Amino acid sequence: MKAFYVISGIGLIFLMVQSYKVVSSNLKTENQKYRLVKKEAQYEIRFYPAATFAKIYSSGTDYKSVANSGFRKLAGYIFGGNDQGKSIAMTSPVRMEMREKGSSMSFVMPEKYQESDLPKPKDSGVHIVKSSPQYVAVIRFGGYADDEKIKEKRDQLLQLIQSNGIKVAGDYTYLGYNAPYQFWGRTNEVVIPIEWKE
Repeated sequence: MKAFYVISGIGLIFLMVQSYKVVSSNLKTENQKYRLVKKEAQYEIRFYPAATFAKIYSSGTDYKSVANSGFRKLAGYIFGGNDQGKSIAMTSPVRMEMREKGSSMSFVMPEKYQESDLPKPKDSGVHIVKSSPQYVAVIRFGGYADDEKIKEKRDQLLQLIQSNGIKVAGDYTYLGYNAPYQFWGRTNEVVIPIEWKE
């Protein structure tokens, strides 16, 4: 009986720590700005204005290989691996594009920075780039992401938008919102650029 109480106590502490991490992380982390254009039962249409990213290109073609190498390089840049030794706040989501001919991973830079304000990366594999404004269709899912789940959601989203006569304007991107240590309440999205007129 004593063991039961000990295990229950440890479990309760673990739950409290995880809850605190989820809440504090959500309060502190700046999310990339967008405007909700239309909400359907299973997906959304959003408008993303231009934004500045730190980006790496990778020869990897799957989630794990791109995530492992890309995250280290980008984290190195924002945690002082630049010509000013400056720390830049972590934002969300992390964006990943997985392609057979090569992939990429990017962190959106905090909104307060202009492209010219950002320090130069020490790692030549990290590039500062600016995105174009775009309309996208978005589908969300929970849990930990992997290639199978990402492709399943991509195919589902493609079917939904095409059945509604929406034209696809580019390849899909995976968006991840949570740190690896966050075990529940995870948010993942797949976005597909579309042609849209308001």
